[in-house]
Amino acid sequence: MATYDFPEDLRAAQLRLHQTWAEYEALGRALPWSVEPSEGWTAPKVLYSDAEPRSLPPSPGYSDEQKAEVARLRRELLELSAVVSTHPYWETVEAGKRVDQRMALKHVHEQDADAGRAEAA
Repeated sequence: MATYDFPEDLRAAQLRLHQTWAEYEALGRALPWSVEPSEGWTAPKVLYSDAEPRSLPPSPGYSDEQKAEVARLRRELLELSAVVSTHPYWETVEAGKRVDQRMALKHVHEQDADAGRAEAA
């Protein structure tokens, strides 16, 4: 993959976007399956399907703190996405090369980590 000289503030915003997305995913895995309290249920076996019936236990719903954290992370993801996608750097890149550079930016921290490991060896 080609390397580009991205501005440090753009690299930092992209890294924070990755970190926030990881926090959001981790929170989502830890939350109950339903935002609001809900009774558990079992779906009956569907005709003409090999799928087994699916069951979910009762859900206590999200606490007010969990709802606030989800909202905070979503706001931060939206803000960081806007910072990265509207950064002035993109105006300096030829239109036909922006997609390739955007994809490279998404992986620039992996390359940094690989370079650090190579230097340590």
